[in-house]
Amino acid sequence: MPLKVAFINNAYAPTKPFDDLGIPVVKGSCKTIDDVIALLKDCDGALVSTIPLTDRRVMETCAKLKVVSRMGVGVDSIDLKAATELGVVACNTPAVNTAEVADHAMAMLLALTRRLVEANEFMKSGKWGEDGARLKEYQTASHRIAGSTVGIIGFGNIGRAFATRIKGFGPERVIACDPYVPQTTADLYGVKLVDLDTVLRQSDFITIHAPATKDTNHLINRDSLAKMKRTAVLINCARGPLVDEVALHAALRDGVIRAAGLDVFEKEPVPSESPLLSLPNIILTPHTAGWSPTFIAESGRKQAENVAFVLTGKKPHGIANPDVVKTIAVMRATDPGRWKGVPDFSTSSEF
Repeated sequence: MPLKVAFINNAYAPTKPFDDLGIPVVKGSCKTIDDVIALLKDCDGALVSTIPLTDRRVMETCAKLKVVSRMGVGVDSIDLKAATELGVVACNTPAVNTAEVADHAMAMLLALTRRLVEANEFMKSGKWGEDGARLKEYQTASHRIAGSTVGIIGFGNIGRAFATRIKGFGPERVIACDPYVPQTTADLYGVKLVDLDTVLRQSDFITIHAPATKDTNHLINRDSLAKMKRTAVLINCARGPLVDEVALHAALRDGVIRAAGLDVFEKEPVPSESPLLSLPNIILTPHTAGWSPTFIAESGRKQAENVAFVLTGKKPHGIANPDVVKTIAVMRATDPGRWKGVPDFSTSSEF
C-alpha cells in the first residue's frame, strides 16, 4: 500500500522531501484530537505541532502511523510513553534554534538589568527634560553584570550557548546545575557545576534552560523563590511548567526577587486576565525566543526530512524516544503491524 503523510497546522515545512519520493501529502487545520484522528486515519507519517496533542488515542486509532515529527527540540505535545509502547517514532530537530534562544535569554537579561523597556517608553513620552525624578530612578536602578554570579539551570546545548554569551559581560562566576552533565564538560565553558540549591542561593541572575518533565514541573516555586536573593533576576526561555506562575507573581509583587523575564508560560496563549501582565518588574514575550527566518527554514526542512527518512529506511535528525527502536524490532520479529513493508531505519549505516 502506498505511503501517505499529513501536515497538521504546519505552515513552514516544505513538501519537497515527499514530492521527490512520490509520497502524497495531505494538509489540515486541526483544533481537536478528533480532528487529528480524522486527518491521520490512513497516514504513515505526520508533521505535528504543539496543539492539539498527539496522545495515546491518536496513535492507537491511527493504526498505520509510524512516525510523527515536531519542529525544534521540544516534544511535550507528544505522549512519548505511548509512542514507544505502540512503535511510533517521535522525532524532533535538535539544536536548530540554540542560538536564537540563547540570544533571547541574554537580551531579556540585558533589558531588565539596564531598564531598557522603561527607559525607551520614558524617552518616547517626551519627558526627559521634565521628569528628573523618573530619570534619576533609571540612573540608580540599572545594574551591571560584571562582577556578579550567574546561574544556569540546565546545561545542555542552550545552557552552554548562554554561558559563552554571558562570559563576555564579565561575571565573576558562572555556575550551573544539571545532573546529566559531567564537570569535565562544564570545564570547557568555564562553568562550575553545583546543586540547584546553590544556584538559587548564590546567583544574582538565573536563567532556565531545562526540559519540561515530571521532575522539573514547578521547579521554581514559592520555596525556591524564597531561597533567591532579593535582588535576583529570573529568566525562563525553556518551558512554562518549570515555573509556578502564581508563586512568581507573588514573589515579584512582594519584592522577594527583583525582576523576571518570561518567554514561556503554563498556559499559552496567556489569558488576558493573567496577573503577570500588570506587573511593572517583568518582561514578557509570546514564546518567540526560538524563532527566526533561519530557524524556520532549517527546522521546517529537518522536520519534513525526519518523516521522509524514517519511512525510507534512513536515520532521522533526532529521535525523542530512542527506546522505540527496541519496540519496532520486536514488532518486526513477531507481528510487524504498522511497520509491515517499510524498510528498517535502525539498520541504516548512519544509525
